Amino acid sequence: MRIGIASDHRGYDLKEKLKKSLSQYEVIDYGTMNSNRTDYPDYAFLVAEAVRDEKIQYGIAICGSGIGMSIACNKVKNIRCARVCNLEDAYISRIDNDANIISFSADISLEQAEKMVNTFLNTSFSNEERHKKRIEKIARYENEC
Repeated sequence: MRIGIASDHRGYDLKEKLKKSLSQYEVIDYGTMNSNRTDYPDYAFLVAEAVRDEKIQYGIAICGSGIGMSIACNKVKNIRCARVCNLEDAYISRIDNDANIISFSADISLEQAEKMVNTFLNTSFSNEERHKKRIEKIARYENEC
């Protein structure tokens, strides 16, 4: 499985540690490549476009709060980025919402990040009709705008 990872300067250290723990996957790093101050949208757009263009299956986005990266990722068509805070969020984002990018705060521990990412990557979309219907509504609206 090919996954992408991106962060701003606040998420850089966690991104680098997390990459090492994801050795069972092919991980593409979309930056930033150091801890110098940067703007999160630049990297959010790169990882989100890679998911949209099917260069990678899933994305991971990290910034100070996880919120900014999530907002920016969700501006890219066909992206469903979930900002998660715990394992339940990571699980629900996949099983109910078929999220294709996970976003979280740089202030969590490596252990917490690993658990959330593994839950996200190892949970399949339920394909329940009610969830498919909701996702289709979002896609229709997105295509009308």
